[in-house]
Amino acid sequence: MIENKQYRIKTAEILPNTSLIDVVKQLFEGEVIRWYISQITSDFVTIEATLYSEQLAEIPESVEGQYYPGKSVVINIVPTGIGCSIGGYAGDATPAANLLASTVDYLITNPNTINASNFINLKPNVVYAEGHSIDLFSQGLVNFYLPYSNKVGLIIEKSEDWKIDILFNIVNTVRAIYGVDILEPIITDEPIYSRCIQNELGAFVGTVDNPEVLFNTGKELIARGANAIAITTNVQDLPPEIYAKHFRGESPNPVGGVEAIISHLMMKKFQIPAAHAPLLNIKDLDLVHNIVDARGAGEMASISGLACVLVGLQKAPQIKVQPKIRIADIININNVLAVVMPATCLGGLPILQAQKHCIPVIAVHQNQTILDVSQSQIKLNNVIEVNSYAEAAGMILALKNGINLESLSRPLITLRS
Repeated sequence: MIENKQYRIKTAEILPNTSLIDVVKQLFEGEVIRWYISQITSDFVTIEATLYSEQLAEIPESVEGQYYPGKSVVINIVPTGIGCSIGGYAGDATPAANLLASTVDYLITNPNTINASNFINLKPNVVYAEGHSIDLFSQGLVNFYLPYSNKVGLIIEKSEDWKIDILFNIVNTVRAIYGVDILEPIITDEPIYSRCIQNELGAFVGTVDNPEVLFNTGKELIARGANAIAITTNVQDLPPEIYAKHFRGESPNPVGGVEAIISHLMMKKFQIPAAHAPLLNIKDLDLVHNIVDARGAGEMASISGLACVLVGLQKAPQIKVQPKIRIADIININNVLAVVMPATCLGGLPILQAQKHCIPVIAVHQNQTILDVSQSQIKLNNVIEVNSYAEAAGMILALKNGINLESLSRPLITLRS
């Protein structure tokens, strides 16, 4: 069973010099699919978590002692469901991601950053990685094995024939144009029932009524040779008034939360790349204008969310060496120069792990969210605050070239003056 829970820790009970991440982990009972710090006040630290009632997979051993020198990596995350003004719509953080990717050998980013239904624009060195795999990578638990290509399996939720026909046209298009190796998709015998849930803060999370349907179908696809899994479902409980506000640029995408839960769930269960897409994009909404906010136009212009996910999974990283997969490169936490994040959501696991590993966090103020977990509240000692992604790119270039950031600003302190 999947359960969304909120936890609170009294700020006074967090001892000085104590790792916040260790304090948070002691709260959870059962398997954690996803968690983040959603609010910090003078009295409480609030954590939102999604839990699963059974253990899904063994935790990998640490790879912190392994080194693959000569490769620079940046992790760039645009979280789902929290109203990111850049990347909270339909792939609208792609220009920022591609700019950051031009500064390093590899840019790791989550699907929410660049998915735009029919549209996806990946630079060759962008590593398309689901959120749970990024969490494991950030903890130093896994390497990323970058494949030349994956064999993608597709789970399609039981639906009307006319919907299935649309999806098969998309699958065949992706095979013909992008050359993605896609197995014959499996249509489930039963509904999956994925659902949207809005929490107290206005962020979107989600749940799945029948996760065993996902697990059984995923197991069958893996037995057929799949080493990456795409999932497409009819998302339930979408509030139409919020979806309309989303297309007007006024609200977070309500689908993002449940998409993250499904991909995290499958990644934790099978430990191979996974990503979710809505089966059909909803367009029958009470919109003031037929032209929607430019950031969400990719979704409005596409009949389904599936195409970008299939393309993204083509070269998504593996966290284990898989049989019959040829590996082009290997990277891990020791290659990471920086983590880039919206400035008001610094409560995620990659950010807290970056502090542990002494990795700079570049906090971008122009990417606003509905949260307020910023440097002024969380008080990390490794945060560099910038206004824009263009400024973040400059900071990364300085770090890559060994330039002390203090030397770029004035006044410059004179030593022994």
